Amino acid sequence: MIGRWEGVGKSVWPGEDELEFGQQLDIAQNGGNYLHFLSQTFRMNGEGVATEPLSMETGFWRPQADGAIEVVMCHPEGIAEIWYGKITGAKVELTTDAVARTATAQEYTAGQRLYGNVEGDLLWTFDKAQGDQPLQTHQWARLARTGN
Repeated sequence: MIGRWEGVGKSVWPGEDELEFGQQLDIAQNGGNYLHFLSQTFRMNGEGVATEPLSMETGFWRPQADGAIEVVMCHPEGIAEIWYGKITGAKVELTTDAVARTATAQEYTAGQRLYGNVEGDLLWTFDKAQGDQPLQTHQWARLARTGN
């Protein structure tokens, strides 16, 4: 998973229009026992060119010797998360353990994510619970490796 990945994803949520977005995901390793994760999403014009930033998230993935993984992640919208999960072959499954929010952040309460290497591409999904909405599909994307 180390490298730069780029592609297109979709976002759905009750009461909102479906949104297609562009994404750049960078996963880097500097020799420590963790990976740095940086995801950026943006609106695109009709030609697929980025026109406006939507969101970012950054954090650290901490793979464990037994196949478990711990993730800490934060967002500029005022959200910090702790995720736990497992790595099975080319698949990473994550579930939130804790979600902390600032006073002005959305009422996001829980999430599940799945990342997988499929036919050389990185596919991911994000299910979330927010306010009175139960855990449900929210975002997904297919990203192609564009750099190391």
